[in-house]
Amino acid sequence: GDEVKCRYAKGSLSECNDCTPPSVLNLSSSCSLLFSPTNSSSEGPYAVQLMMEEFPRQNMTLTDFSGVKVLRTTSDFIGKTPLQFVLNVDPAAPSCTEGLYLPRFLPPTPDNGAQIFVTINQMVKIPIRAEATQSEITKLLFSGPHDVLKSSSGPGNFTLSWTASDNIFNQGQSHPICFVVQSNLSSSVFQSELRCVVVTVENGKQDSTQFKFH
Repeated sequence: GDEVKCRYAKGSLSECNDCTPPSVLNLSSSCSLLFSPTNSSSEGPYAVQLMMEEFPRQNMTLTDFSGVKVLRTTSDFIGKTPLQFVLNVDPAAPSCTEGLYLPRFLPPTPDNGAQIFVTINQMVKIPIRAEATQSEITKLLFSGPHDVLKSSSGPGNFTLSWTASDNIFNQGQSHPICFVVQSNLSSSVFQSELRCVVVTVENGKQDSTQFKFH
């Protein structure tokens, strides 16, 4: 596939208004954001405005709707997408030991990077368990396919469910599902480590709810 690079949005290209990059973040061209530990003076919200650009890995010729051909080299982007979000830097936790203030994952929560293989029309259920003895677990935050469903059977007990529907966007494709557990103590907010699993849809059709971890 093509190469994707990231950069901060530029006001000179009308990509943003207040375009000052957050001082607490370092951005690599490979789209990794590194948060640098800071003191309490850096607490608060930061607007993050990025541009994701797609570059061909070899020279290519594109033809527009009017039939005009345009040469694109590996230095010319062929598409770009804005990515904007707010980073909120909270006060430091009283302890960074997982399981006290910061939620700690418990079995049978899958490990970060776990692979799950399913077939079309097969439902996968991802169990997520967590504990925090000095704060109250309040919610599960997650990202993934738009039709992932979340359910809870009590504090620290969550399940993410997803069925691979029969369409061209699922067949033979892999879908990352990422999640964190959040807890609160008064006005303080704490989050667990981020974990991601990859659900790969294999060829064939099946109605079973069983799945395989690799």
